[in-house]
Amino acid sequence: MTDRPPPPFPGQGAAHEQGPLAGTTRARLASTQVAEALGAGTCPPDSAFDQFLPEPMQRLSPRHWSPLAVVTRAAEWFDDYGIRTVLDIGAGAGKFCVAAAMACHSHFTGLEHRGDLVACSRMLARSFGVGSRTHFIHGAIGEAQVPNVDAYYLFNPFEENGMPHADRIDENVELSSERARRDVEATRALLARAPAGTYVLLYNGFCGSLPSSYGQIRVAGELANRLCMWRKMPSRLFGRSAPTRVADSAGAA
Repeated sequence: MTDRPPPPFPGQGAAHEQGPLAGTTRARLASTQVAEALGAGTCPPDSAFDQFLPEPMQRLSPRHWSPLAVVTRAAEWFDDYGIRTVLDIGAGAGKFCVAAAMACHSHFTGLEHRGDLVACSRMLARSFGVGSRTHFIHGAIGEAQVPNVDAYYLFNPFEENGMPHADRIDENVELSSERARRDVEATRALLARAPAGTYVLLYNGFCGSLPSSYGQIRVAGELANRLCMWRKMPSRLFGRSAPTRVADSAGAA
């Protein structure tokens, strides 16, 4: 007997092309199916999640927001290490924070310097019922006050400074090589002040290098870009090589 393929996620296909979900019943069904998939440790299609974003944000997703394959792997690692609080630096439209909140037990704070994206993030969190486990701050790294957390996540948030104008989100904030330099320095300073045991997850880097006190402990190389987990070592261990665990394409790590 041949197994039947799983039913399509509501809102995909032709209906998805029309933009955000319309209709309360359809929206509830779609959000429930996405939430159940993430909660079960599986990865729904990105389009099934992205349909909850405003239409312009949907178009930006493939380039600027974290893929759900990255979210689910990161969430798995957060639970493996008992990580309870995470700060996403450059949270964008909130996709990583909201999806990860459904996929693991951590609390997520997103830092974003575009006010309209902060509003979008809060709307997205309400749509999926994770408002109590997500928080979004409007501000720039090095200027906004951020909480102390167990882990930091970055999906190369400063790369936009060097992108062609056509590939940028918009021109409503300062974008320049000088801005990138300041943001990288502020991030390095934040991570240098963090206590031993702090984790950092980098997806496609962050246009800079981590302080030497961080040792790499996990790598997922099967994704579109490398997802790496680092941990700040006690001062007595600085300079020693930390073991690196490489995750294979089947999801073992």
